[in-house]
Amino acid sequence: MTRDTFAPPRIVGEQRADGSVLLRPTEPLGAHAEHLGQELRRYAEQTPDAVLVTEPSPDGRRALTYGDAWATAEALAQGLLERGARPDRPVMLLSGNSLEHLQLTLACYLAGVPAVPASVAYSRATSDHAQLRAMAELVRPGVVFAADPRQFGPALDAVRDTTPDVHETVVRGGRPGATTFEELARTVAGAEAASAYAAITPDTVAKILFTSGSTGRPKGVLTTQRMLTSNQQMMRQAWPFLAGEPPVLVDWLPWSHTFGGSHNVGMALTNGGTIHVDSGRPAPELFEHTIAALREIAPTIYVNVPAGYAMLVPRLEADPGLARHFFSRLRLLFYAAAALPEALWDRLERLAERHADHEVPCTSSWGTTETAPAATSAHWGGARCGCIGVPLPGVTLKLVPTEDKREIRIAGPSVTPGYLNRPDFTAAAFDEEGFYRTGDAVVLVDDVDPNQGLMFDGRIAEDFKLTTGTWVSVATLRTRLLSAAQVLSDAVLAGHDRNEVTALAWLNIAESRLVCGLPPDADVPRDHPVLRKHLAAALAEVGAGAGSAGRIARLLLCAEPPDLDAGEITDKGYLNQRRVLRRRRDLVERLYRDVPDAEVIAAANNRS
Repeated sequence: MTRDTFAPPRIVGEQRADGSVLLRPTEPLGAHAEHLGQELRRYAEQTPDAVLVTEPSPDGRRALTYGDAWATAEALAQGLLERGARPDRPVMLLSGNSLEHLQLTLACYLAGVPAVPASVAYSRATSDHAQLRAMAELVRPGVVFAADPRQFGPALDAVRDTTPDVHETVVRGGRPGATTFEELARTVAGAEAASAYAAITPDTVAKILFTSGSTGRPKGVLTTQRMLTSNQQMMRQAWPFLAGEPPVLVDWLPWSHTFGGSHNVGMALTNGGTIHVDSGRPAPELFEHTIAALREIAPTIYVNVPAGYAMLVPRLEADPGLARHFFSRLRLLFYAAAALPEALWDRLERLAERHADHEVPCTSSWGTTETAPAATSAHWGGARCGCIGVPLPGVTLKLVPTEDKREIRIAGPSVTPGYLNRPDFTAAAFDEEGFYRTGDAVVLVDDVDPNQGLMFDGRIAEDFKLTTGTWVSVATLRTRLLSAAQVLSDAVLAGHDRNEVTALAWLNIAESRLVCGLPPDADVPRDHPVLRKHLAAALAEVGAGAGSAGRIARLLLCAEPPDLDAGEITDKGYLNQRRVLRRRRDLVERLYRDVPDAEVIAAANNRS
């Protein structure tokens, strides 16, 4: 099955005199739609009764077909234009994944108006809405939508207070002075919408996605129609089975970020597939929603972040019936946003071997919001854990020596033209040849054969030096820790200008219960002696035979989970190391006391 799933890579490399390396595929990028509105129209005409999206409801699942999606999007597009939405006055979406959210996004695609999905955390998990106000001030929305006017009332007020003269509010249900979604959807499509649709070009801005990356200030990334359609064509050429098998996804990843909203929704829309909204996420209080969705629906492509797989794997191991259903028609397991620990990779492979009657490869890719998002893909069988693959058709990579690493830079049709109203950010983002500077580092698996792919080597800005002058590769060491420990959901490393590396970490409760021999519903005390002994041994395993930059001397388990609103964790599921260390500097200082307190865990061979 792997032969049918993947197209083998054919990559050529060019070594330059300045030490940089160019990598590009020999296969050209194939033809693709000019904009996503054309894809929606195509499937509305060819398969009008096929389901585009479903979401949980009290009565089961609400569904939206391609035919209904097209008809509603036409009406909504006319309604948005009548209410003042324009290319320079976008539609801001404050609430999370839902049928209405997607329908309004599709309407924006038909109207040539940018959609601006905002992280739900900026609307609900905050008191001052400072981030949301800053976004509204920058984009000056023509229309603002929220599904629930009660839950999102303060956020709607904050946006209106910030830009009182530029937008109309649309809600599902009722709010004084607001237009209901239902009313907007009853608009009769007319000449204005038809004219706007005819004017759409590949350079039309489809979305403005806000990102701060892992370290920088938030920026509005201009995402054009060409970026989205070319990126989906790249994935079709890497995964050729998509041409004949409309994908089925069960997905929680938020549409306010590129992984969920551009990659996953785009994959369903471009290939006539279905995306089933999972109302859960990798958090103890919400993960049962994910399990419930997977019991009901067997995906053909499963996409998640490593934290999600860390919670899913023990459930699959403990429930053979769930595992058999999960793997029954699965083509591949796909992860991104952070490195997958090798131990978790191995367990996924064992589960597939045990419960699937066909081969189910585990694969990854790499990209950024600015690349729409996929720039590389490991589209071949047997790729190593941690391999992010090779450049996709249409993409050229430049590996540039930066200190003791190689920064990966990218050029191609899926790269952003820049940032909204920030020419300074735009200028700084591109080098003298027009390659986008990602700030990520990679290493070639094989310096001679680029078809063996690239290994992610961390964020250059996250790596740090010890007082010995040696660099710590944060991504590599963090992944080794998670793989050795298995009971940790995530960790950040400290040690800048210190003489040793330490870690702040969070427990994976399900795995911790197994290690400690506790019942399925039991709490796991952070001072449990079996847990502490296990983690001390894991620290020793990580540091065995390594120098100071390859050892983690001490570890402290955090009681407070990472705070999305404080910027410690993104909706894509990865930790912002600098933000965590800055916000929890008191915990970091505890790790470096001459005599550590009782909660600090030291490596088994280093009881200091």
